Amino acid sequence: MSAAVWAADVLGWPFIQLSIGYVALRLPEDLFVRDTWLTAPRQWERGGSWYREVVAVRAWKSSIPDGAAWLGGFAKKKMYSRDPAYLAQFLIETRRSELAHWCMFCGLPIFFLWNPPWACCVMTAYALAANLPCILVQRYNRLVLGRVLRTRRRARECV
Repeated sequence: MSAAVWAADVLGWPFIQLSIGYVALRLPEDLFVRDTWLTAPRQWERGGSWYREVVAVRAWKSSIPDGAAWLGGFAKKKMYSRDPAYLAQFLIETRRSELAHWCMFCGLPIFFLWNPPWACCVMTAYALAANLPCILVQRYNRLVLGRVLRTRRRARECV
């Protein structure tokens, strides 16, 4: 592979990821208030238990970097409040983050234009490693936060 191809690969991914992250952070919040087909809970997720039991997400999710905080977005690395408004905002930001990571993953075919087949496999492995864990964490967090907010809403209605 030529130096130009190596440079395109090494610089291409950060460019794609930072660009998509930057744009996603500037999209109107209204786009993320409700689940879409992409972000909607699936039956197989079993309310988040699939992520806990099969993927063991709680064991490794704290090791995932929070790129939104680097770009001036909502920090999701840690929960800083139990206030319902904060939790609702956190929920919105999980949708934004999930969409951003799906879009980042969709940048993969660009690298197929100039890479040999073995490098395409490497690019695919990178795309999966860089985005899939983030998507899993955001989906898990959203399912848990949604359950917490629904429970609190029901408790307030009973009072």
